[in-house]
Amino acid sequence: MRARDSGSVASFVGSFPAALPVLGLPEIAFAGRSNVGKSSAINALLGRKGLARTSNMPGRTQHVNLYTVGESCVFADLPGYGFAAVPEAVRARWKPMVESYLAERRELVLVVVLLDVRRDAQAMDGELLYGLAELRIPSLAVATKCDKLGKQQRARQLGALRMDLHLPAGQPIQFSAESGEGRDEVWTAIEDAIAAGPRAR
Repeated sequence: MRARDSGSVASFVGSFPAALPVLGLPEIAFAGRSNVGKSSAINALLGRKGLARTSNMPGRTQHVNLYTVGESCVFADLPGYGFAAVPEAVRARWKPMVESYLAERRELVLVVVLLDVRRDAQAMDGELLYGLAELRIPSLAVATKCDKLGKQQRARQLGALRMDLHLPAGQPIQFSAESGEGRDEVWTAIEDAIAAGPRAR
């Protein structure tokens, strides 16, 4: 069974502040600003409404949430960065948690970096992409909420994100959790990363 066809057997493993379990499967991490739509993107990719909990309040994901996708891979929902309506002490714990995960997680084969197409690129978006390149971790930039913009405005925003973040051709992938746009393109990148396996770093 292809990874993209395993959504029906996807399951929530748990929420971990540290000491993540080793599940023996290639891992795909989802990262981005608070309220960028990570949980919605995961649900849309898996075709499972409500598997990953969504919220209108930024910052609800405060640990690393893991989901097995059949026997194909693991999805990791990382805490969002940027604005979050949580105490400063909590936000201070997120950065080392995520940095440790990215640097040490040997099963990690791809980080899907989500960008809200309606927002300009932020410094932390660029820092994340640069850090992934330094760690030799493959990344995929995905522009969420594309259904919220008209054709011309969307094209302008996509071009600005591509230029400001120095993205390669074909990125960011246009994505909508509502319409399913971009789902196949993201899955193709995920399956390619699974086939390639972890990179030496």
